[in-house]
Amino acid sequence: MEHNQNNDGMQDATLLRKVWQWRNPLILSGIIGGILSAAASFLIEPEFQSSVVLFALPQQSIGAQFYEAEKREDILAYGETEDAERLLQILNSDRVRRRIIEKYDLWTHYEINRGEPGAQADMAKVYAGKVDASLTRYGSIQIDVFDKDPTMARDMANDIANLTDSVANQLRNDRALEAFRYAKQSLEQHQKGIERMEDRLADLRREGVYDYPVQIEGLNEQYATALAEGQPGRAANILGKMEKLAPYATEFNQLTTKLEDAFEQEAVLKKRFDLNKLDAESQIPAAFVVDRAAVADKKARPVRWLITVMGAISVVLAALVFLLMRDAIR
Repeated sequence: MEHNQNNDGMQDATLLRKVWQWRNPLILSGIIGGILSAAASFLIEPEFQSSVVLFALPQQSIGAQFYEAEKREDILAYGETEDAERLLQILNSDRVRRRIIEKYDLWTHYEINRGEPGAQADMAKVYAGKVDASLTRYGSIQIDVFDKDPTMARDMANDIANLTDSVANQLRNDRALEAFRYAKQSLEQHQKGIERMEDRLADLRREGVYDYPVQIEGLNEQYATALAEGQPGRAANILGKMEKLAPYATEFNQLTTKLEDAFEQEAVLKKRFDLNKLDAESQIPAAFVVDRAAVADKKARPVRWLITVMGAISVVLAALVFLLMRDAIR
């Protein structure tokens, strides 16, 4: 092991000696690489950056906040990481991208021929290089837009934030609308059932059945009194009325019981109808914008000094590899 360490140390010393020996061509290579990189950086069109910072808000049921007795979640709370990730997916979705491309005519702005094969892939690639959205360490979302026109960069960044909120609301309302239609259909069918039962009760009232238990109780008392007073004719008359009501006893009792349950169920369905109706019609913000984009007064890229330094380093490393290979061949 000690022998290997000695060998490694000797190799490092040899490499350093060679670098020192080749210092002049390496320095010259670095100067040439820096000059070429600096010149190339001036050929790159400068771009300005505008940014929007926003927090995702939880997509809760606004109807539940009004109609439920117990509030499970705070409507004023900020969203969690999952809410931010969902909003980020919407922000990067084709719906938002397509609207931004059409609104700002990015086909012309980025000089991409829409009719050529592969134009959609080219637009997606350029758009991804110009528009970036990511989660920050604070749980917020930052939207960065780069463009040669600082005003356009600002407008695009703000519109992306607005469109994201609009699309999130549209998706939520679409889901709520389906639930609302189902709730409306269920309520209407249930109310029609109640109407049918009430119509049948009206038919029974026309037959003289108003409240069967109360009527029978009263007739029984009258029948017993007539018998006790020795009035057989009156008792027979009362018995005839009881016999006339008897065939409707079961139906009347069933209808009144079903109606009581139906009215309770109607209250539940009506509450569900109102809840989903409010959700389908409401516009709850999906994001809270902390910082709106502003017009940048200084270019963001290219960073020419960085390009120059990296270009010089790259050429120096390439020259060193070339000299090492040449020395090894010799």
